[in-house]
Amino acid sequence: MKKVIALCSAVAAIVALGGASVSAASDDPAAEDTGQGKLVWSSCNDATTPALECAMLDVPVDYADPRGRKIKIKVNRLPATAPSDKRQGPILLNPGGPGDSGLWMPAFISGQIPQDVASTYDWIGFDPRGTNGSEPHVVCDATYFHGERPDYQISQGTSKAWLAKAAGYAADCTADWSWLMPHMTTVDNARDMDSIRRALGASKINFYGGSWGTSLGSTYGQLFPSRVRRMVLDSIVGPTISWYDHNILQDREHQRRFDAFAEWTAKADPVYHLGTDAAAVRRAYDQVEAALRTDPVDAAPAPGKIGPAEFEDTFYGGGYNFLRWPRMATVLSAYVTQHDTRPLNIAYNRYAAPGTDDATFPAYNAAQCTENAWPRDWEFWKKDQARVDATAPFYTYNNMWYNAACMFWPYQGNQAGRLKITGKGLPPVLLFQATEDAATPYEGGLAMRDALPNSKLVVQTGGSFHEILFHGNACLDDTFTAYLRDGSLPRGGGRIAKTCAPEADPTPVYVPPPPGLTAESAGGAAPLVPTDPEAVRGVLR
Repeated sequence: MKKVIALCSAVAAIVALGGASVSAASDDPAAEDTGQGKLVWSSCNDATTPALECAMLDVPVDYADPRGRKIKIKVNRLPATAPSDKRQGPILLNPGGPGDSGLWMPAFISGQIPQDVASTYDWIGFDPRGTNGSEPHVVCDATYFHGERPDYQISQGTSKAWLAKAAGYAADCTADWSWLMPHMTTVDNARDMDSIRRALGASKINFYGGSWGTSLGSTYGQLFPSRVRRMVLDSIVGPTISWYDHNILQDREHQRRFDAFAEWTAKADPVYHLGTDAAAVRRAYDQVEAALRTDPVDAAPAPGKIGPAEFEDTFYGGGYNFLRWPRMATVLSAYVTQHDTRPLNIAYNRYAAPGTDDATFPAYNAAQCTENAWPRDWEFWKKDQARVDATAPFYTYNNMWYNAACMFWPYQGNQAGRLKITGKGLPPVLLFQATEDAATPYEGGLAMRDALPNSKLVVQTGGSFHEILFHGNACLDDTFTAYLRDGSLPRGGGRIAKTCAPEADPTPVYVPPPPGLTAESAGGAAPLVPTDPEAVRGVLR
């Protein structure tokens, strides 16, 4: 009853977040009182980066009421060490999500570029409102992702279970967090960034954002164009597409990446023994998924079982980072040729296992569900998604159910959708986009270039990393460094100012379980960290 009452009362409070409802701020940085607190820095006690400093910043829940209720944003800083006359101010960093922590970024990104450039910036990471170390840390259903969840494929008769699960999640978020959920949009987070700027005492900021961070950065630039010094957007969300339609683009691109994985695996048949054509590899994938429907695998140390839903979650990340392909092919090979489930358990625990709660999922829904008017009719979803699934079966229903809470979300924007991006008043922005990116498809990079006419777009033709910088590609990374050094931009005109070559495909190798690992103790594989080449940062489902 608590969920029903909360959901009904929340429906009455639907808010509109269209472009007409939010205007750009005054050009005077002191003109608006955001009601933010002060940053009191202390050591983060980080053994690997002793210079890293941490603070909490009070910001208003609702920027229309700056003296009202406050929440706290966790911020960290790696201070500039260059002489004062060489310093270039703060660079705020966001890896995506929506909701992913940016606290790892100052140490990591500053370590990827020459120190004579890195030392000129104050590197600023932060946890978006309601997430991670910010306060409160929003939890709607701590066990939402625990296995074994219902099968994603609607042919298995699980639609009612998923609809109930998604509706329940929306109700849980509303029941406990109705005071915050309408205020966790991209615009709210952009205003938090300006509160950080004010608290830093800076008249302008620099910014790097990947994935959803590109939406965050472009939104900040639209609201506060005079407060942007330099801005880099990496793996770009198109500025005009609805989140629902964006997911359909993702479905099609993930299918292309899975097909590319199948072709790569087939060429390596002497290693994986799954067949010499892509169709045989796809059949192996289907064979394992079907087997898990009747015989799920123990997920320990993750909770529950690895069924077909958890299996799909383990594999979709290959569309973000093809360095996972050898491990993915090993999972199929071990299961099909030896019925060895240990590689599956290890891969699941590395790539897909849930944490202690629902992590950034509340923030993901609060942003995406609130910023567009989503379809509310299940019959529409069922018919429309079946049309997509007919050509992109690898990811369509996985992605649909991940986003299904938006069908029931009480806070929905109008048809105008997200804030309109025009680039008016912005300095030149540097854009990076790979043509084969599955999470933020290539169309988004082109659309952002068109929306920001003074920007420069760098395209990695044939590249597929989601967030293409910092993978050792000198063509890309040197362009980023030059821009941070002195504002230098590629000289090419037109929509695409520069192209870079892709990285080589990974070498096929069978990745066996560690020596002595038994089926019962297969879990406990080292989790992904930002410096792990198989890691995926800035995940935007």
